[in-house]
Amino acid sequence: MIFTGLSYYKQLVKSLIIERYQEVLCATIFLMKEQYFTPETINDLSRQWLEVYSRPIKAESHPFYINRAALLILDMQGYFLNHDSHAYIPSAKALLPGLNQVAAFFRTKKRPVIATKHINTAEDAGMMGSWWSELITDDHPLSDINSELGITHDEVLCKTQYDAFYQSELNAVLNTYGVDQLVISGVMTHLCCETTARAAFVRGFEVFFLVDGTATYNREYHQASLQNLAHGFSVLTMIEDLQKEPRS
Repeated sequence: MIFTGLSYYKQLVKSLIIERYQEVLCATIFLMKEQYFTPETINDLSRQWLEVYSRPIKAESHPFYINRAALLILDMQGYFLNHDSHAYIPSAKALLPGLNQVAAFFRTKKRPVIATKHINTAEDAGMMGSWWSELITDDHPLSDINSELGITHDEVLCKTQYDAFYQSELNAVLNTYGVDQLVISGVMTHLCCETTARAAFVRGFEVFFLVDGTATYNREYHQASLQNLAHGFSVLTMIEDLQKEPRS
């Protein structure tokens, strides 16, 4: 009986160790950064995810009208695009050609392009100050929007939280241009992009979320956001599809 008891406890300890190892491994995977988007993979991978997560019935009932829309490009700053930054997003640079293309499309149609710049002070950071190890301050050397993204000074709007509407001029700017459809792009898919998409929906905007125009640390975060947003908040789309036979 003693040996039987020892054998049971050894097996129990072994099981607990294996379970804990699996938990740590899972957590490590979800924190891992990967370059899932490259210039070679971004189109095919995004198209694959669009087919998996999109809800065609919602796209049909919410058609895109360029003359009612604005393009929102979130936080494409050096802080997230510079390889030396601890917040570097490996897939972010693969977005640049497509974002420049869709921004040019909006400008040609004389529709607003708005690029946010996330900037904090100790006073306005709120929970950002305790959640993250560092704030992006105005004098941070990587706070500027990446120069490869052809954004003009007039197109920049500062924000302080994941939600680009929170205590910013975004809602007022959109109202000025008669916008009721908002196209969301930029970084990070699962933080600022998803939060802003939800906030836009609550404010009465039809939201179009660019599968190939957003990026984050890994594909798990990206796919989770696509699944969540497609279910309750956004029409998933791609840059190429957005420009096909635009309704006016």
